[in-house]
Amino acid sequence: MSTNTLDMASAYAACRRINARYGKTFFLATTLLRPEQRPAVHALYAFARWADEIVDAAGVDDREGELDRLERLLDSDITSGEPSNPVLVALADTMRRYDIDRSLFTDFLASMRMDLTVTEYADLDALGVYMHGSAEVIGLQMLPVLGTVVPRADAAPYAARLGVAFQLTNFLRDVGEDLDRGRVYLPQDVLGAHGVDRDLLQWCRRHRRANVRVQRALDDLVAYSYAIYQSAAPGIAMLSPSSRPCMRTAYTLYRDILELVTCEVLWKRVAVPNTRRLAVAVPGAGRALLARAMVR
Repeated sequence: MSTNTLDMASAYAACRRINARYGKTFFLATTLLRPEQRPAVHALYAFARWADEIVDAAGVDDREGELDRLERLLDSDITSGEPSNPVLVALADTMRRYDIDRSLFTDFLASMRMDLTVTEYADLDALGVYMHGSAEVIGLQMLPVLGTVVPRADAAPYAARLGVAFQLTNFLRDVGEDLDRGRVYLPQDVLGAHGVDRDLLQWCRRHRRANVRVQRALDDLVAYSYAIYQSAAPGIAMLSPSSRPCMRTAYTLYRDILELVTCEVLWKRVAVPNTRRLAVAVPGAGRALLARAMVR
């Protein structure tokens, strides 16, 4: 095995460690992919996590400058192949291997830059501008890795919609943590329709107290999120058979988080119990093995 091969293997291994540490639910789902698909998914996740850490982690003095630097490093790895960082080495290889459009990463980083200045969104349309780069493009980046049984363009809208569904779930689960960062991703018009504002959300978090107005607003957004999941579901059947168990498992486990969304998300991080994860993942593993056997 050549040194370059070893370097690439270690780069992908570094991405896998990042996914395993920070993306537990998604990482569990990725174990259902074919072994040759997993490294690319880990690389995509690790890059997104890197940008997210620049935006949110403590101790970053020049967040905009660091995002600019990340984009320059990515372009350098794509064009020159010179190693700069294990995550970028793996990502550049993934982009070449699966012909992933570079503009998807431009759009992603544009949304990350929005997080530096935008602290709330007037309505779902305004939030949708942000989610194009933070969520839809993630689904579109994944699509070439997962493969399709229809023209990729036909599956793309569903992949983008599933990315939005996952993102909305994260917003509802992490509303308390986002408040601490000064951001409210829940649309202001939905909150306002129930008499909820930032001050009330912060009061609930500070006092660890539920509020009926907040709960009604959350219920509306949970119902909206369920509808996005439903509209994205037909896209799973458009994927390659060996990829469907992974995405069906991710779909089910992320959607399950919505059942846990009450006012408690303002002061407590909720998670799908391990027993439920296993109950979903084990049958998924069986379907994944069957799908792999059928294509041999």
